[in-house]
Amino acid sequence: MAARTMRVMVGLLVFPGATTVANAQNAEPSTALIGSRAVALNSRTGKVYAVDSRRGSVSVFDPLAKSTTSVRVGAEPVAIAVNEATNRIYVANNEGGSLSVIDGTSDSVLATLQVGSLPYVVAANPATNKIYVSNTFSDVITVIDGATNAITLVQAGSADAIAVDAKLDKLYLLGYENANLTVMDKTANIIGKKQVGMHPWAMAVNEATSKLYVTRVGNGQLLELDEQSGVTTTIATGAAFPCAVAVNPVANMVYVVNHGDDTVTVVDGTKREVVATVKVGQFPQAVTVDTRKNRVYVANSHSGTISVLDGNRNSVLKTIHTRKNPFAVAVDANNGRLYVVSHGEPSLSVINLD
Repeated sequence: MAARTMRVMVGLLVFPGATTVANAQNAEPSTALIGSRAVALNSRTGKVYAVDSRRGSVSVFDPLAKSTTSVRVGAEPVAIAVNEATNRIYVANNEGGSLSVIDGTSDSVLATLQVGSLPYVVAANPATNKIYVSNTFSDVITVIDGATNAITLVQAGSADAIAVDAKLDKLYLLGYENANLTVMDKTANIIGKKQVGMHPWAMAVNEATSKLYVTRVGNGQLLELDEQSGVTTTIATGAAFPCAVAVNPVANMVYVVNHGDDTVTVVDGTKREVVATVKVGQFPQAVTVDTRKNRVYVANSHSGTISVLDGNRNSVLKTIHTRKNPFAVAVDANNGRLYVVSHGEPSLSVINLD
């Protein structure tokens, strides 16, 4: 597969274009994604949507029915975004070169849109009802009008990660091998570029403080961007390969997953300083936050576990065993459930936390 991936081979993080020889039994499947793009929660309906790349489908868990159904989409779906304002779910089908639009009420495919070869990331802005799709090795972003499904192509630079601040109507595009962060407004016009250094990897927005956080895997740093002033601050995590980041906007804490040394760096968003480094499982890859209980859930791909962190004490509260190679995770604080996507069978696990 040509899409950019993260593969763990004998403890090494392989960047796009790199070549590594390793024992086959240690190699991760090529669809292991960074972060939780493979699963998305609609907090208004309580439904969760997760890709099943092998079967070309999306698994849908309905908490009211307490059942999981399967929706057939395009070839090799890799990423999902939910627009809660319209109850529409958007699925990027990597090999199919398409975007599936799912009705969140009936959980059926309403439309299949052609978005170019190897779509990789999809994001939704509920404030503008605009959907954004990036393609691997492309500098064109597909902008979709959620009301009409009309497509506009914008040459905005590479985007291996997309972040949306719906409150400020801003869109951020990040390329793994691009030193610039591209900033776009609600009309998809480029309004600025910020230097973020080589090998930026993941982003998270804290809409409560108007801060954007970018991990830099090349030098083990977290970059904070003030969305209002444009001022950037660098925070040294001192850890190997920070590949995922999540924010607790209530506590104003930032959690950085360090894939290379099996830790999570905890950053105080107010003080802009590291307050703890927590040891988790082998090769952590994704993170999500329950703001209600102040819990942090970290997917450890090689351990086959989820580390549950107590946000008050910055320590591991417990470890949950999952299926093989968990690589995406989402939590529903209202229903007390954790959703994990893995390379085990079935791909979606539903864990009752209460």
